[in-house]
Amino acid sequence: MAKRVQLVLTQDVRKLGKNGDLVEVAPGYARNYLLPQKIATNVTPGILKQAEKRREVERLRLLALKEVAQTQKIAIEKAGKFSIAKQVGENEAIFGTVTTAEVAEVIKEIAGQDVDKRDITMPDVAKLGTYRAELKLHPEVVVTIEIEVVSK
Repeated sequence: MAKRVQLVLTQDVRKLGKNGDLVEVAPGYARNYLLPQKIATNVTPGILKQAEKRREVERLRLLALKEVAQTQKIAIEKAGKFSIAKQVGENEAIFGTVTTAEVAEVIKEIAGQDVDKRDITMPDVAKLGTYRAELKLHPEVVVTIEIEVVSK
């Protein structure tokens, strides 16, 4: 069996690693795919230094994003409960449903924070009442908010 080859990735490769990672692969995979496609480069001391610098810059960028998410979380928690007015029918049943886009809009109005509607997880809302929704601001920062559905 052939010896494995060490390479530094110049792009993210699924199931192999991220940009700047030092990986060991089969020589044929390196020779026939990774190197010709310029997805990886051979290991040299200079390239290892560059990869380390890139990893450090990426780590600092992710740390800054986490800090921004923490400040967003504090602002959203200070706002408390969010109210959404919906048209009501019989037995306190609402017409339609409360969407994540409506929740994101209410958060922007009350807390002044832009959030992506795709980061909001909430239960199905069919009646008036108070519901809990989860808002994922960052992979490590999650805030639970209360949404009160009231009649128009």
